[in-house]
Amino acid sequence: MSIIDPKIDVLLDETDNDRFLLCALASKRAHDINDMMRGQRERAIELSSAVEIAKANNTKPLSMAFKEIARGEVSYDPETIDIHQH
Repeated sequence: MSIIDPKIDVLLDETDNDRFLLCALASKRAHDINDMMRGQRERAIELSSAVEIAKANNTKPLSMAFKEIARGEVSYDPETIDIHQH
């Protein structure tokens, strides 16, 4: 039984079994997600309390990136390793 979700085999299938590519892809996507969340947080603070924002944001950007990769929602350009979200 694996405690990792999504499973590493699924993630590696999406990145041609290249664990270094998986790390680069997940890192870049998590950075993008973090930037988006930071922008939303600033706007949300004006409308909600900090406690409500913290409760709504339980998932870490890297976990979100891995889930997107496993679902096939993130791809990359093999020449540049630039990511594309579907």
